[in-house]
Amino acid sequence: MDGFRLGLIINPLAGLGGGVALKGSDGVADQALALGAMPRAAERTRVALQTLLPLRERLEFLSFPGPMGGDLLEEMGFRHQLIGELASDITSAEDTRRAVTLLQDAGVALILFAGGDGTARDVAAVAREGQPVLGIPAGVKIHSGVYGVSPRAAGELVRRLAEGGLVRLTQGEVRDLDEAALREGRVAARWYAELSVPQEGHFLQHVKQAGMETEELVLVDIADWLRDSWEDDVRYVFGPGSTMHGLARELGLETTLLGVDVIENGEVIARDVTEQQLFELVDDYPAHLLVTVIGGQGHILGRGNQQISPRVVRAIGLERLRVVATKRKLGTLEGRPLLVDSGDETLDESFPAVIRVWAGYKEELLYPLASSH
Repeated sequence: MDGFRLGLIINPLAGLGGGVALKGSDGVADQALALGAMPRAAERTRVALQTLLPLRERLEFLSFPGPMGGDLLEEMGFRHQLIGELASDITSAEDTRRAVTLLQDAGVALILFAGGDGTARDVAAVAREGQPVLGIPAGVKIHSGVYGVSPRAAGELVRRLAEGGLVRLTQGEVRDLDEAALREGRVAARWYAELSVPQEGHFLQHVKQAGMETEELVLVDIADWLRDSWEDDVRYVFGPGSTMHGLARELGLETTLLGVDVIENGEVIARDVTEQQLFELVDDYPAHLLVTVIGGQGHILGRGNQQISPRVVRAIGLERLRVVATKRKLGTLEGRPLLVDSGDETLDESFPAVIRVWAGYKEELLYPLASSH
């Protein structure tokens, strides 16, 4: 968690066909280049990255070499690591797919990619469920709902995320036209997939009440979401605090305000457990961990919930940890990151640089996370 880690993929062939009237770029790169087309994806990406220059010290990029990102990052002075290799001088869809896979393996907080609908399809082909991505529009046709409205808008959204602003995740559709049919005068579009994309949120958006967000109403929403997604024979560990206690109450469950409780199949099976009891309940047993944020301070582990020890977290798995917080509570941090201080530095450093926060019914926010060390 030394820096905000971003993946960058540029499809250098995106947009080649537009200026030479080929209506697209998929499968016609050689023809477009022969007609004098000039690559434009790198310049579109430059516009997006210029927005991030003031945050250069906070960011770390991972990217493919050469025209797929490495050259531009080097030129602009961003801290970066290169992964993978290019199979040839002319990049391919397979290069994009391989880059997405490697970036996910590296655990980047967000994959930023420049291209068009064909590129979005390549990303969607290998993107894992829930992996946040964001497109920089650089293609001829942009029908997919996974792109910023402009390169600068995409950069502004990343900047907001890196600075600790509230950014909501939504599902964006990947759509594409049949370019062969388009060149024959027929317009045929189809849906291909959905991707998790960030969308700028508001500190006080409407939550069942005009212009106001209240803890009680938000907890009703989150309780409805949790009720809809309960898994049978899975143990749900509720951390301490008024937010988690209120959430349990909305679910019709009686938990302890300052203790850690365990719920299974809609019933509280253990209240106010010790660390040893909790470990025995989740070791080799499927579980989810739900914790909240200490308002104004930002800790999610290590303050008031020491029962949730490093071995408990490891037994449950970081991928099954959920942070529950209202946007109002996150707003009290004034952009500062959430914090972990489990007492195990190795565990703390294994947390992602950005974590998901449940903030409403099927509403997730991306928020920066840091170690207290």
